[in-house]
Amino acid sequence: MTVDAAEFLDLFDPAVVADPYPHYAALRAVAPVAWHSGLGTYVTSTHAAAFAVLRDRKLGRIFTPKPGAEWDVFNWLHADSILDSEPPKHTRLRRLVSSAFTRGHIQRMAPRIVELTAGLLDECAAKLADGGTFDAIADYAEPLPVLVIAELLGAPTADRVLLRDWSQAIVKMYEPGPSAEQLLAAQIAARDFAGYVEELAGHRAAHPGEDLLTALVQARDGSDRLSPTELIATAVLLLNAGHEASVNGFGNGLAALLDHSPALDRVLDNVDDDALIESLVEEMLRFDSPLHLFERTASADVEIAGMTVPEGAKIAALLGAANRDPAVFDAADTFDPTRDPNRHIAFGAGIHFCIGAPLARLEMQISVRALLKRFGRLQVDRADQRETFVLRGFHSLLLAPVVRP
Repeated sequence: MTVDAAEFLDLFDPAVVADPYPHYAALRAVAPVAWHSGLGTYVTSTHAAAFAVLRDRKLGRIFTPKPGAEWDVFNWLHADSILDSEPPKHTRLRRLVSSAFTRGHIQRMAPRIVELTAGLLDECAAKLADGGTFDAIADYAEPLPVLVIAELLGAPTADRVLLRDWSQAIVKMYEPGPSAEQLLAAQIAARDFAGYVEELAGHRAAHPGEDLLTALVQARDGSDRLSPTELIATAVLLLNAGHEASVNGFGNGLAALLDHSPALDRVLDNVDDDALIESLVEEMLRFDSPLHLFERTASADVEIAGMTVPEGAKIAALLGAANRDPAVFDAADTFDPTRDPNRHIAFGAGIHFCIGAPLARLEMQISVRALLKRFGRLQVDRADQRETFVLRGFHSLLLAPVVRP
């Protein structure tokens, strides 16, 4: 039987965008891999198939430049990034960037992240004190990773709004069917963002600091180093990918936690348990993943779950579907903060495993514990979900204290 995944997964259907999981399950029941006529690509619906796509070396990230001079900066921001490169270029870039983006460098940020969360929560508490609500996204989840990345890169704190707006404009290009207005905004954002990082990197070259951008400027492997465009593309990627995962992973996961009373009770009773908080964050990432689609291109004919993907064809790992696959996760549609093992692939797998995963995990662990310790039991007053499929999250998530009778 020939299966068209578009019959199960219409990405322009608001119901699918709002809750894709029943649609994933329906597709999974008939095919682990299927052609999607709407996307013009094969898609996976199982954990095994998605994992195979992420790890098979015959499937690569092959960036297709957008035509026209107006896309020049956008194109090289992607072509010279780690995410859209394959070996040997990917190997070289990741080696150079990893020397600067070490786990030790990230762990040294922990005290500062604690300090930043405390300041943001003070502002949230002031809103609750007046009998109102606070927005877990705009007041907390969004500013925190931007502040952290800005400090890592050595960017002025006052520029955090610019960084966030540029990132939001660029990532809208990863959704199906962007509007003419969104296309223009992405072109402008790519140009302005690249120019900003270029100027900042030039200053760091002349005046080195202790920040990540200085480390990237100085990154060397023998006589090799990052080219000017590779350095800029890396800095832009770290902001875009790094904070999008943290914001959406936190918002989606917090909404799920607050909607599952037994899970919330367990966490509130053991909020100082480091192992539980780490496990909670992994479940937040699994249950409603921040990234739902990661595309690869076949450099040769390749078989995935019994389906031959021909050379030149694209195939997308549906990470959200993989992370709810009952063949891998017991009670996959249940939010369980103590889940063990938890073999989610929210950060990908293989050579393109997210280089910023340690930072995203650290931010989420610190921020969710701080929120729960400060306010205890909260409830969702109003939720405004994004109308996006690939990068899944909330525009806003208004929270209020639970009032006991």
